[in-house]
Amino acid sequence: MSEKPVLWISRKLLPAVEERARQNYDVRLNPEDKVFTGDEIVEMSKEVDAILPCHSEHFSAEVVARMSDRVKIIANHSVGVDHCDLAALKEKGIVVTNTPDVLSKATAEIALLLMLGAARRANEGNRLMRSGEWNHWGAMFMVGTQMTDKRLGIVGMGRIGQAFAKIVQGFDMEIHYYSRNRVAPEIENGAIYHSELDDLLKISDFLSLNCPSTPETYHLMNAEKFALLPKGAVVVNTARGTLIDETALYDALKSGHIAAAGLDVFETEPGGNPKFSELDNIFMLPHIGSATVETRNAMGFRALDNLDAYFAGKEPGDRVA
Repeated sequence: MSEKPVLWISRKLLPAVEERARQNYDVRLNPEDKVFTGDEIVEMSKEVDAILPCHSEHFSAEVVARMSDRVKIIANHSVGVDHCDLAALKEKGIVVTNTPDVLSKATAEIALLLMLGAARRANEGNRLMRSGEWNHWGAMFMVGTQMTDKRLGIVGMGRIGQAFAKIVQGFDMEIHYYSRNRVAPEIENGAIYHSELDDLLKISDFLSLNCPSTPETYHLMNAEKFALLPKGAVVVNTARGTLIDETALYDALKSGHIAAAGLDVFETEPGGNPKFSELDNIFMLPHIGSATVETRNAMGFRALDNLDAYFAGKEPGDRVA
């Protein structure tokens, strides 16, 4: 019987995933759940045939150039691959996969939580209750923005955007979207397509960012774009922090042009943006869009499915490079 391929799982994953990995691979685990530097990734690459990383490990062109030729595949435990220089990895002959489909519903749930939390001032209400400062009530107390019957703009009608559109149907929202390509009528399900982002922004009472992070989408939402939104709009981001110019968002929230924002992702992670803590009208979470037992297991299993296919001599189903 041939030796098992050596697999490095770079972060601590749920027990069911690590247990399955042991069945087919000689596994190198990370029980302390430390984040590895580029130099450490290069050193580990000398010992393994495959890597199952999260988005916290960065495979820049410089790191990839120094990696050992022993590594044949990187099976990401994520949908986004902005932490991987795909061109450099392809040139080095390393296959790259991701985990689409399985985290769409969980991320859509977080988008809904953020949208409701931002619109209904959950951050302020929670602070009042925990601090013991709630000592009055009035007709003007904690008045927020209602989602029902409003216009929702979705930027990126991929799997997560579609899942979110489906979730908010119960709020009787008029759904609009901007995407690189128009989706099929059965997927639109009545949503209104905009071929230009600016046209979408002008009518969006609520805006949800659900597109990938690419050089083209870096700071997609800047001061000019925020100004296009109707006064009092609510902005939600569950995709990647780099989609938003955070200084521009801070200014728009401070001025009141944007009523509130719900953010699960930030330009600097972990940590976020300390200036945002000055504002009550931001509802923030620490990048937990896919953080359910069901979804994290599904992500791990999907990554292992891609590894199993590769080492069986088959084409991985979720290959991106």
